Amino acid sequence: MTIDHAANQARRERIKEVFLLPHRPSSSARGLHHVALISTDAERTIRFYQDLLEFPLTEIVENRDFPGSSHFFFDVGNGNLLAFFDFPGLDLGPYREVLGGLHHIAISVDPATWERLRGKLEMAGVPHQIESGASIYFKDPDGARLELLADHLGEMYGSRVL
Repeated sequence: MTIDHAANQARRERIKEVFLLPHRPSSSARGLHHVALISTDAERTIRFYQDLLEFPLTEIVENRDFPGSSHFFFDVGNGNLLAFFDFPGLDLGPYREVLGGLHHIAISVDPATWERLRGKLEMAGVPHQIESGASIYFKDPDGARLELLADHLGEMYGSRVL
């Protein structure tokens, strides 16, 4: 497959010119309440997110849409939650990255926490990749891709994106 990088750059510039407003209006949203993922093993997921990544479990309730299933939440800072559903008894198969699906979740942490969590990932033997000295990419126990980013919210590799 040949990729026309010049055409892709021209397309990005056209989109930016048409849609990136010089005076951005306020968003109608208050913030991201939660992103919900699927867990094949609630206890394993809790150990990974709470013990390894240090995101406190805030609640676990029955999933209102699927009796017997749990809906549980982790605090990822700034009033945001990362949530999971488990579906005991259903064979949902392994995680797959698909068009229209989740690519990754990027979570901002301060630089000292980034270093500590990088060390914990290494000690736990979690395969990971470091990019630009500020991002760590890795997968959770079910295969969802995560990024710990040592940039402030609203910044990406030193540039303002918000």
